Amino acid sequence: MTFAVVFPGQGAQSVGMLAELAAEHAVVQQTFAEASESLGRDLWEMAQTGPAEVLSDTRITQPLMFTSGVAVWRVLSECGLPAPGAFAGHSLGEFAAMVASGALSFSEGLTLVQRRAELMAAAVPEGEGGMAALIGMGDEAVVELCASISGERISEAVNFNAPGQVAISGHLDALQKTVDTAREQGCRKALMLAVSVPNHSSLMKDAGLELARTIDTLRFSEPSAPLVQNATAAAAPDLETLLGHLKAHVYNPVYWTRTVETLRDVHGVSTIIEAGPGKVLTGLGKRIDRSLPTLPVDSPATLAAALEAVGVTAA
Repeated sequence: MTFAVVFPGQGAQSVGMLAELAAEHAVVQQTFAEASESLGRDLWEMAQTGPAEVLSDTRITQPLMFTSGVAVWRVLSECGLPAPGAFAGHSLGEFAAMVASGALSFSEGLTLVQRRAELMAAAVPEGEGGMAALIGMGDEAVVELCASISGERISEAVNFNAPGQVAISGHLDALQKTVDTAREQGCRKALMLAVSVPNHSSLMKDAGLELARTIDTLRFSEPSAPLVQNATAAAAPDLETLLGHLKAHVYNPVYWTRTVETLRDVHGVSTIIEAGPGKVLTGLGKRIDRSLPTLPVDSPATLAAALEAVGVTAA
């Protein structure tokens, strides 16, 4: 059986996350301690005590979720998880996937993610940008709606998360107009999201160009298995191409539906393991293909179930 490991991005964090897993697997807190020493702040304490408003600050969320994904990956590895047939990560999760695949070290990945968070937070004046979700409209309909509204003020379809579930990004006033118009057109659910940054929109272009300079200073290796990237929903044929897509990641859409389909159709994946807090990607997986199980790992119970599914008996 071929399985893939995928990593969630921003939005899956919660106060108290991974506490049960950490109680049984010391490597969780060890990973957080490693990150905290590097960043100069106690990420584990923040994760356990919050408040939620602090965890939702992108400058905190990004290193927090990146560290969480790597911590869960290390637990899986210690428990004897066989080599995955492929990797992927949703948005920020792609950076944890890079580390899990051996393409980048944890310490350099943390440096990159922290720089990414700082650049994204500063890309648009506070109160100017954000995101919204449209549920119940087809992908093309959302793209066309955004194009009809976007001009000097930006509204763009950026996260194709599952059939009929698209996130849009840009200036708050343009997003609100898009949401209002979508409701008028009969969209089942259209709402603004509690996100202060216009992730993956063209407003992130300058941040992406600056981040590329940091990418050029780091050491990368070929991943140990195909790494299906957000921007193309494909695994790059070589490291140079992979890095090119990574440099454009911040201001390119996330094609998650197609990513899951690529894992299934191109790489023969029959089971997906979600490594990180929450069950966001598990929920999306059910919408994309109910016959393709996605198993979350964020507690001892879910860890045991995921390991059993790939033929490993948890110790």
